[in-house]
Amino acid sequence: MPKSVETSQGDKVTIFWNQQVQTDRTILSNKPDIIIRDNEKGTCMLIDVAISGDRNVIKKEAEKILKYKDLTIYIQRMWNVKTKVRPVIIGATGTTSKSFRKYVSNIPGKHEVRELQKTATLGIAHTLRKVLM
Repeated sequence: MPKSVETSQGDKVTIFWNQQVQTDRTILSNKPDIIIRDNEKGTCMLIDVAISGDRNVIKKEAEKILKYKDLTIYIQRMWNVKTKVRPVIIGATGTTSKSFRKYVSNIPGKHEVRELQKTATLGIAHTLRKVLM
């Protein structure tokens, strides 16, 4: 389990894992899975991850973007950074949307789409085994 807040040397990048953003007004969706704040570039990335039914992948991506719209605007004003939402949605059998590669390529680090799909599929298989046995 990663730390809830991780900061790089020199406070260039801060990563929040499963942390609620404190706001002075009520924002219902204020706890994305991962927040990456790059102080050097003046950017912030809200990442929300989900495994969905294959038919709902595109719908789920749109839901995530809309879900964090208010928080995105609030963070831009509060922290004075350019903020984007990056939904990482994979279908239960590894299905992805056309925009999936674009979203994942904008997230810092090395990410293999096939490995993400494989992990999602194995996770679903594990859950099914636990439920059915």
